[in-house]
Amino acid sequence: MAKVMLTGTMRCDAHEVESVVALLPRHQRLSEAEPGCLSFDLWQDELDPCCFHVSEVFRSEADFTAHQDRTHSSDWGRVTKHMIRDFTKSVL
Repeated sequence: MAKVMLTGTMRCDAHEVESVVALLPRHQRLSEAEPGCLSFDLWQDELDPCCFHVSEVFRSEADFTAHQDRTHSSDWGRVTKHMIRDFTKSVL
């Protein structure tokens, strides 16, 4: 079974930073608790507060898909769905 890794960035507008930062801890906690989550890191860039870095690894494509499904229907998904993402998905 191949692992799935997603890395990259998400950008928000300056007026959205506070909302993203407020939702970040819960999104991180829920993601880390998902079955098949091997690692999940999401952090705000120190020099560019509108940029958030993502690095996540899931045990399988099915686990990654379940994470994506949960995320899309969450508060995180609702607030960030329109934000610019530059992600790379790799199969390990």
